[in-house]
Amino acid sequence: MTLLADVVNASAHVADTSSRSRKVALLAELLRALDPNEVPLAVGFLAGTPRQGRVGVGYSTIYGIRHALALEASLTIDELDRAIAEVQRTTGTGSAGRRKGIMGELLNRATEQEADFVKRLFTGELRQGALAGLMVDAIAKAAGIPGELARRALMLSGDLTRTAEIAMTKGEQGLRGIGFELFRPILPMLASTAESVPDAVASFGRASVEWKLDGIRIQIHRREQEVRIYTRNLNDITDALPGIVDTVLRLPVKQAVLDGEALWMSEGAPAAFQDTVAQIDRDGPPERIATFLFDLLHVDGDDLLDTPLEERSARLHRIAPQLKIPGLLTSDPEEGKRVLEESLRAGHEGVVVKDPESLYGAGRRGKAWRKVKPVRTYDLVVLGAEWGHGRRQGWLSNLHLGAREPATGEFSMVGKCFKGLTDELLEWQTKELLARETSRQGIAVLVRPELVVEIALDGVQSSTRYPGGIALRFARVKRYRPDKNAEEADSIEDLRALLPVRA
Repeated sequence: MTLLADVVNASAHVADTSSRSRKVALLAELLRALDPNEVPLAVGFLAGTPRQGRVGVGYSTIYGIRHALALEASLTIDELDRAIAEVQRTTGTGSAGRRKGIMGELLNRATEQEADFVKRLFTGELRQGALAGLMVDAIAKAAGIPGELARRALMLSGDLTRTAEIAMTKGEQGLRGIGFELFRPILPMLASTAESVPDAVASFGRASVEWKLDGIRIQIHRREQEVRIYTRNLNDITDALPGIVDTVLRLPVKQAVLDGEALWMSEGAPAAFQDTVAQIDRDGPPERIATFLFDLLHVDGDDLLDTPLEERSARLHRIAPQLKIPGLLTSDPEEGKRVLEESLRAGHEGVVVKDPESLYGAGRRGKAWRKVKPVRTYDLVVLGAEWGHGRRQGWLSNLHLGAREPATGEFSMVGKCFKGLTDELLEWQTKELLARETSRQGIAVLVRPELVVEIALDGVQSSTRYPGGIALRFARVKRYRPDKNAEEADSIEDLRALLPVRA
């Protein structure tokens, strides 16, 4: 039986090195040492996603549990797996107390390092380098199989733990047996970021420039009169979208796998992403959820994953012209910029610029698709920061950001941000923030609101989590602004102006 300490140590070593090849080697070494039945467990833990899915335990719940610490490692990965399953099975009246009891018993047997790992795993905060792209290369190395074969198997299965188990037990032959099947969703192809439309178009010479919507990514599978709808995380949400089911059943095909977005529309205008989610989550069928499609992965017996985008797009247009997201095939950057302007005028996020010769790379965020969105920057005040993990151990990392309240001159927290921080910046801000420390709350150091930092963000959304009623979306640090004082920071009203108009 493999100790949890072995997985925790591997995770720490992976986080501590910046070398991708070294990360892969460390993970492969661990995978080779596991019993076959332990492979999916360890892979899930290292990637921060247990085989059972999200555990669903709140930060305050697990960090509020008082527990002892073991001096020696004795917990096994199988015991952690069973504890997670037991927590998820515990529901109903009095379940909160029983779940705390299960987690408390687990943490009492953990060393300090193991307890920290378990808490971050349970809350979904386990941030380190062992994510899907890295892990699949480690699986290939451990099993002695070509990396491309392992990546394709993951693409078709959509399941990292299953891919690992098959690779380590059945090898190359087992992975070749994984094929594209209806009603087994695959990971979506993703877009990397480009600075501008001209840059993106120039990288291809000739490009498909398409509107980028801020809806829920959906993958739709149809066989005859059966339709299933999956999210980008491969969750089945068919029952929540009866309107889309009806729409797809009217298409002139018998079989199809379609890639697109579900978006709540009101009088022709798109609603905010969170409002679309709220519509789908509410009791009863949602209203005015529109279907937008941009790719076709299978149609009437033909798998199209290895077919160029231009042909996939043309075939999609033939079967669903009214559902296809607007776009243009062009080599002229100015025409591409006009598509971006049209998308923004229609209330959407931006555009995705695609290589018309690209094949469908499920689960990949490569250079074949490039997203372009207007970048907004705001000067916000640092209210505190949290101690980092892994490579950021010993540094204050996750910044607590505040916007100025014009009426009072106080600062309301609007989000957290750790992206964009270099090692040099981490070292500098740790020194500066500790010099302004006022108090501590758990892993957070609260500070005097003096430092101004320029933050790039994609937008904001309504939120009850913060007193200002809004939260930043996809925030990243651009630079500190020593030339500005806190009174010159942007106001919360400036940020609220970014909220989409509610339908």
